[in-house]
Amino acid sequence: MHIMEGFLPWQWCLFWYLLSAPVIVYGLIRIIRIADEKPEAKPLLAVSGAFMFVLSSLKLPSVTGSCSHPTGNGLGAVLFGPAVTSVMALIVLIFQAILLAHGGLTTLGANVFSMGIVGPFCAWGIYRLTRSSLSTSVSVFLAAFLGDLMTYVTTSVQLALAFPIPGFSEALMKFMIIFAYTQLPLAVAEGLLTVVIFENILKLKPDIMEKLQIISKKATEA
Repeated sequence: MHIMEGFLPWQWCLFWYLLSAPVIVYGLIRIIRIADEKPEAKPLLAVSGAFMFVLSSLKLPSVTGSCSHPTGNGLGAVLFGPAVTSVMALIVLIFQAILLAHGGLTTLGANVFSMGIVGPFCAWGIYRLTRSSLSTSVSVFLAAFLGDLMTYVTTSVQLALAFPIPGFSEALMKFMIIFAYTQLPLAVAEGLLTVVIFENILKLKPDIMEKLQIISKKATEA
């Protein structure tokens, strides 16, 4: 992430666009519903999108026709779920492709699928599975950490599918190893930063967090 402009064959560009489109549509419906039913949550939508934009703009070059960087998708996924986060990712990636030459428009579908769908879905699932058995901070850390890593696992799969040389398995292993050197420490750093942001939001806006069902009323009173 981000796969650069013109790097993927057009067939794969179209495939990832088609695969991402239904999630984007559902995400837009969810955002409209949240804005109507919980208007006080709008600032959190903006904060989550800005968090993703800033973190995912901090890139380290890679030798795969891509680059490594934090994704920022864990916060939005924990707060609003993967569908809403996919729309945030779409907006972020369009701005980055046009203004920063970071990623591309032809590869937008592929980048949205990895950073805006698979990564957030993993982060959301991990948080939901662990929040009752682990502390909130640990659950948020794991969500952001694994959401980041799964984004790059997905990107590795996308690149290996497009360039299976000498075969898919060999190509996948090479791409994952190349990304792992920079992505593991970045994922740890992103997890810690996401925890800090989450805890500050919790202190400032516990009522909104309760309405979004991120935390229980019991946790707020505690």
